[in-house]
Amino acid sequence: MRYREAFDHEVRVEDVWIPTRDGTRLHARIWRPTDAETTPVPALLEYLPYRKSDWTAPRDAQRHPWYAGHGYASVRVDLRGSGDSEGVMRDEYDETELADGVDVVNWLAAQPWCTGKVGMFGISWGGFNALQIAALRPEPLKAIVTVCSADDRYDNDVHYIGGAVLGIDMLAWAGTMLAFTARPPHPTSVGEDRWLPMWRERLDALEPYLHTWLAHQERDAYWRHGSVCEDYAAVDAAVLAVGGWADPYRDTVLRLVEHLDAPVRGLIGPWSHQYPDRGLPPGPAIGFLQETLRWWDHWLKDADTDVMDEPLLRAWINDPVPPATSYDTMPGRWVGDDGWPAPSVTWDERPLGGGTEPVIVRSPLHTGLDAGRYFPFGNATDLPPDQREEDGRSVCFDSAPLTERVEILGRPRVRLRLDSATRRAHVIARVCDVAPDGSSTLVTRGVLNLMSRHGRDKAVEWEPGREEDVEFELNGTGYAFPPGHRIRVAVSDAYWPWVWPHGERGQLTVRPAESALLLPVRDPGADASRPPITFEEPEQAPPLAVTVDAPAEPRPERTVTHDVATGEWVLDVDPNYGGSRTYPDGLRYEESARETYRIRSGDPLSAVASSRWTIRLRRDGWDAEIRTTTELRATAEEFIMDSSVEARANGETVANRAWQHSIPRTSA
Repeated sequence: MRYREAFDHEVRVEDVWIPTRDGTRLHARIWRPTDAETTPVPALLEYLPYRKSDWTAPRDAQRHPWYAGHGYASVRVDLRGSGDSEGVMRDEYDETELADGVDVVNWLAAQPWCTGKVGMFGISWGGFNALQIAALRPEPLKAIVTVCSADDRYDNDVHYIGGAVLGIDMLAWAGTMLAFTARPPHPTSVGEDRWLPMWRERLDALEPYLHTWLAHQERDAYWRHGSVCEDYAAVDAAVLAVGGWADPYRDTVLRLVEHLDAPVRGLIGPWSHQYPDRGLPPGPAIGFLQETLRWWDHWLKDADTDVMDEPLLRAWINDPVPPATSYDTMPGRWVGDDGWPAPSVTWDERPLGGGTEPVIVRSPLHTGLDAGRYFPFGNATDLPPDQREEDGRSVCFDSAPLTERVEILGRPRVRLRLDSATRRAHVIARVCDVAPDGSSTLVTRGVLNLMSRHGRDKAVEWEPGREEDVEFELNGTGYAFPPGHRIRVAVSDAYWPWVWPHGERGQLTVRPAESALLLPVRDPGADASRPPITFEEPEQAPPLAVTVDAPAEPRPERTVTHDVATGEWVLDVDPNYGGSRTYPDGLRYEESARETYRIRSGDPLSAVASSRWTIRLRRDGWDAEIRTTTELRATAEEFIMDSSVEARANGETVANRAWQHSIPRTSA
């Protein structure tokens, strides 16, 4: 990593209030050249709820001053009801959030230090709303950089996967957001007399998002709102879409480069859910800020940067590696394609088997404990370990040893001729690279709730005794299978805790001879005439002087235990978002979280997921603490949710709230 100490532009930093149409004010931090009043510059906006004054402050310090030093006003805004902004948050990406974002874009464009041109960038939440606000077409918004985001809020986010409830993150993210929305503003930003009334307003307005998310188990109008895939033509700003093969949102990049009418370029590396310059596993990191600067200079300054001469899609092809839960650097190479679907990619259909006899798929309900983290953040236990145990809990179909290297790029598909013994069931397919020593590396996977096989917007029960062909996509990947290895397709009907089980135990009957794996095979010679794809080394502004404290009682990030007597399996997870830290201004931020997932191998109604958070903020006699719990379980007929929030200020209770809520199971 190279830290840039000096820039072409001297930078000033100021905190301001940005008014919205209803008078609510959003708190913003602006880094901009000191001479911008006389020589206006374009503005870049990052807009999210994760608190610029503490949680994202280290990450903000890496990039916002860097952009300002290169001649931009770089602006970080807390969403309404988050961080130091006024008002309350009601949900993710609601109409108020997006309308506020349009107000901010227009306000920035009208400032005397701005040229009138605005760009938006962000990762995850900030990448989502950059896309969504682009679809609303505020006139000053000319370009965006969206990283690790989704164009489909239903089928490519943290709530549902293949029409199934995403148990691991439906619960965990709901628990996280309950804790995050309960945090107070800072007295140093909003005033000693205002922070507590503002905090009480937030706490009084709290309602667990889990209640809303589980009330919409099919892809209805709630999920269509904010899903750019509903109308790609609505986006006319230029889009640089970025993802990582270790991130669950990577498929959005492939869809955007295929469907957008607006100028677009796609970039997919080996990365986790992180900006690609941060150097967190898996690498290699790239000079991402320099790459985005080419984008901004072209679209916001009319500079000739050749960025639009790059291939439509630049993607990393992972070379084979032994299975591990973390890789500092993935071996591989960059490839480029000028169209998507790419002319260099052809479909290779491989039957699962040649026999005529059907096979029974009836997996233990704890199948999936080796799935790894849904959102890898670069931690030591994020990625899936050796899949041999998972393969043993599944039905596997192996190819013969490969005689030549097979490179794939895109979204493989699985087609299965099957029958289900129950009206409600799931099917999960994993593609693994099996080495000669038997080790099994997960390459990609996909899920289908059979009730959504005719569309995510409807729930159609299966008719047992009647075979059907079902076909579904797996997650996108770029991977090279080497000679001598086998390609394995592992099929299961359980994948806990990623997939919340249906209410009754069933089994699938699959006919291998009438089933197939469809691989998007890329011609390895397609790049022979193309110049090599290269990037500069990572560069950032100097880091913020934050002290990260070791926990008083170190604990493992991820453990699996099995009670042999009861048959219960327990997955215990520390999400490890950064722990406790002390900031240069004296703020002490303490954070502790734990997620637990329980199930008994033969009882789908034994599934229980829980999340517990403790957050404490202290500075100069100010002391605020939040404790939250969230638990999800189910009967055959309904989901049952229990949540609580306790908030204290300087030892005194500010709020103590609890919710008990149930929702009928429709398709989940």
